[in-house]
Order: sequence, then C-alpha cells, then structure tokens
Amino acid sequence: MRKFITYAAACILLWAGACLPVRADGRIQETQDVITIVIDPGHGGENEGTIENGFQEKSMTMVTARAMYEELSKYDNVEVYLTRTTDVDLGLDERAAFAASVDADFLFSIHYNASLSHELYGSEVWVSAFAPYNAYGYQFGMVQMETMRDMGLFLRGVKTRLGDNGDYYGIIRFAREQEIPAVIIEHCHVDEETDVPFCDSTEDLEAFGRADALSVAKYFGLKSEELGVDYSAYSAGELAAASPNQKVARTTADQTEPDICQITLKDANFNTGETTFEITAADYDSMLLYYSYSLDGGETYSPRQPWPNCDVVEGTYQDIADVTLQIPSGRQPHVVFRAYNLYDLYTESNTVDFLQTFLYAETEGDVEAAAGEAAMEKTADSEETTEPSESSLPGTSTFRPELPEEEQANPQVDFFSFLAVCLVIVVFLLALVVLSQMIADSRRKKRRRQRRRQDGETDQRHR
Repeated sequence: MRKFITYAAACILLWAGACLPVRADGRIQETQDVITIVIDPGHGGENEGTIENGFQEKSMTMVTARAMYEELSKYDNVEVYLTRTTDVDLGLDERAAFAASVDADFLFSIHYNASLSHELYGSEVWVSAFAPYNAYGYQFGMVQMETMRDMGLFLRGVKTRLGDNGDYYGIIRFAREQEIPAVIIEHCHVDEETDVPFCDSTEDLEAFGRADALSVAKYFGLKSEELGVDYSAYSAGELAAASPNQKVARTTADQTEPDICQITLKDANFNTGETTFEITAADYDSMLLYYSYSLDGGETYSPRQPWPNCDVVEGTYQDIADVTLQIPSGRQPHVVFRAYNLYDLYTESNTVDFLQTFLYAETEGDVEAAAGEAAMEKTADSEETTEPSESSLPGTSTFRPELPEEEQANPQVDFFSFLAVCLVIVVFLLALVVLSQMIADSRRKKRRRQRRRQDGETDQRHR
C-alpha cells in the first residue's frame, strides 16, 4: 500500500511539475520610456512594526529604502520617489495615493518579518491576487527570489492572501484601486537565529536595499552608464511566464495541509545514535518548504529544517528523501515528522516507536548512568498509566532491535510460523481422535467375541 501511495504521489508531482511556469519571452507589463518607481518604507511614527529580538522595523525599513533609492537613482531613464523620508505616521491609502499622484509604474513596500511562533525564516514577496497585477507582481517577485537566494537567504515564495475586501494587505489593495502594481518585500525574519545575521547591522540593511534595486533593474530592463550595466536583455527574456489575463496558479493561497506524510525506519545505530528515516510527503496544491521532527511522540518538535531539495524558484521539491537524525544517548524515542507547505500548514506522519534505549556514552560510567535514568523513566511511565501503549494505536509502528543470539531466549514468532504451529497442533489432535476411535473399536470387538464364547459355553451346558 505504501508503495502505491508513493507511486501515485510521484505521478501527481510529475504532472504538477509539467504545469509549472517556465521562462517567458519577457515582461508583460507595458511602460513608458521613463520608469517611475515609488519605494515605501513600511510603518513609521507610532506604528513601529515588529520590535522582536531588539529590532525596530520602522527604522530598518527606512535604512533599506534609502539605499534602494540611492542605487536606483544611478540608472538611466528612471524617476524614484519615497513615500516618506522621516519618521511619520502615514496611512496605507495615503501611500497608494502618493504613488498615483506621481503616476508610478510600480510601488515597492519594504518590510522585515517576525512570526508568532518565532520559528519561521526566509524571504518572501506578497502580490495581488487579481489580474493583471498578480502577473506583474509574480514576474517581479520571482526575480526578487533569485536575488535573495544569491544573498544566501532561504526562500518562502511569491504569495497571495485574500481578505474580506479583496487583497488582504492594505497597501496592495489600495494600490490596485489606483491601478498601480504593488508588492510587499519581506526580506527576512528578525526573530529567528537563521535570519538575524542578514539584518544585524546598518551595512546589512543597506545591502538589502541595493539588492532590491538590482531586482527592480532586472525586471524593468534598466541601464546604467554610471554602473556599467544593462539589464534590457534580462527583462526581454528571463522573466517567469505569466499571463495578464489570469492569476498565476503558483501564487494561489493553499488553505489545506500537505496531502501525504509517511516515515519508514531505514537504519538505527544504537552505538552512535545515528538513525535514518525515509520520509515520503507531497502537497498537490503548492510545495513543501520545511520539516520538523519529534522524539517524544509529538509533544515537542525540533526547529524547522529546509525540506530536502526544495526550490521555490523552480517550484520543485524532493517527495521521497532520507533524513538522518542524531538520537541522544539515554533516549527511547517515539519519532514523528511534520511536513510544512508554502503557507506553513503541516501534516504529521505516522509514529515509529523504539523498544530499545540508545546508549552510547563515551565512558562505561556514563553508559551505566544513562541506563539507570532510562530504567527509572520506564518505571515511572508504567506506574503513571495503564492505557494501551502508543504502539497499539492506529498510525503507529514499532521498531524492535535485533538482539544478539545469547539474548534471544524468547524469539519473536511471525504470522506464518504461528499458522504452521497451529496446523501441527490440529493434525496432532486429529491423530489422537482417530487413534482413540481405533482403540475403542478394538475393545468393542474384543468384548463381542468374549460374549459369543460365553454364549456358546452356556448353550453347551443347557444341552
């Protein structure tokens, strides 16, 4: 059954991959000879934005926006504006109105990210869900993804989100009402240690601004005599395929969890703790982005890890992969995995239970101490509950380590061996029944012969 599910998942992924956008002939947004760009430093005034981990987003966005402004100003035939140049409150509708007042070709809203769980990391771009602005935003967003990847960031994709009034994010919604394409650039997460090194200084924030300018220059095909660059060829043939008349399927918000997540134990080394699982997972609506794992049956989980070979730019990921974990000494793990998609929804795998404790400390004393702790934990667990063990519940599997010959006093009996034993017992019982019947028949015949002799002797006496 597992092989069938794996095969079906692979077929669907291949079909989905065939439907993914490929490189197009060029930018579909039409512009005038002079490109007008509006840069919006997010937040400002009383609206500080995220302040997690000692950062202040409104200050960060201003540094990045100014660097982006200065870099874009070096290009030919381009006009660049900032929605704000000081720390002031500014409504989202006011920002969009300003872009309309200068007849902007595009509005770029600069932001930094944080999550409630403090476990997300990577760069993403939010775009309109409505044509043709969806296609414009998607083509730019994919250029931005490539730029962020070149900087070393993990990629979270180009996405849309809907609210009660259309586009969820106000700056995108108000800009669309003004017939101006707009995107939100979320550079990285300030509350996660993976991303902090990318935004921990003024130089880092300015580097983001110059990187954003590079993405804009490639998207619009800008030239710069000062910088000695010409991206007109890039804009003409290196952008992702999109249609102005319909929404790009890859930007559709995925509201369902991944469809498949199963794990199988491939190898466990109790002397080193190195344990390898094969994980099979798929999401038919988007793609897989992260995985995490639990050693205690799902009570706690590891930090999220990048999904094997996930590539947001190409829209691909590895649906069957080997993942090796280091099980700590002294643990008797119950392993569960989670597969997360592009919108951070997850599906949990089955559970693999181990019936043996991992013990591999450096010294004999450490091994004995770990063994003692494991025994105490096992005793405590048995005293706390009389409920059925997790290995007896649906969706779980148990790993029983292969014991040395001297420890195999009570070997396991598989199903077919059990049937063979039962068959032998049945045959033996039938033989006993037949033998008993034969003995009984023999005794009856003997008694009849004896009665005949007795009757004969009686007749002779009466004669």
